[in-house]
Amino acid sequence: MKRFFFTFCAIFLVVACGQTQTPIPTKDPRPPSPNEQAAYFAEGCFWHAEIVFQSLLGVRDAVSGFSGGSTRSPSYEEVCTGSTGHAETVKVLYDPSKISFKTLVEAFFASFDPTQLNRQGNDVGTQYRSIIFYRNAEEKKIIDDEIAMLNANHKFSGKIVTEVKPFSNFYAAEDYHQEYIKNNPNQGYVRNVSIPDYIEFRKTFKGPFKPGL
Repeated sequence: MKRFFFTFCAIFLVVACGQTQTPIPTKDPRPPSPNEQAAYFAEGCFWHAEIVFQSLLGVRDAVSGFSGGSTRSPSYEEVCTGSTGHAETVKVLYDPSKISFKTLVEAFFASFDPTQLNRQGNDVGTQYRSIIFYRNAEEKKIIDDEIAMLNANHKFSGKIVTEVKPFSNFYAAEDYHQEYIKNNPNQGYVRNVSIPDYIEFRKTFKGPFKPGL
């Protein structure tokens, strides 16, 4: 469905109604801190995931891309076929002295529905499945403990189907996908899906959020 929206709007959409009034978080232009780390999350559309994580204090950037599959350096069009094994993923660059990996995991589960298998809303296909990638045993335990707690507390109406996988490779998406919502605030999918989902996340998650957002 996102691909349909993207193709349709690229041809037919005429900007109307002015710019969105919702402040859209973007990457921090300052250089990374010496202890910057990376975390990798897939939760459906990477446009949405990008602004979710970039809204958090301590996150410098969230890069849209692909992970979880076997095809090397895939294009967006290839991933859309579902044949690459990759899921739309964001690479979150963060300062662990300001925000913990655990908080990133909590934000992840607060920002979408992790009970939907191989889809997120009207976006259907394995490329939209949810995954958290871990780089060491400590990260895996944090993820497993969070899933167990959410399931035990019946936080969601169904069982969490998010995959927990060791990190292997990440391939950045094409340049036009980066900061997509900021650059295309009136695109149909952005206006009707991405921004409303982000607003809902801001209502339900406690942060910490960057000032001014």
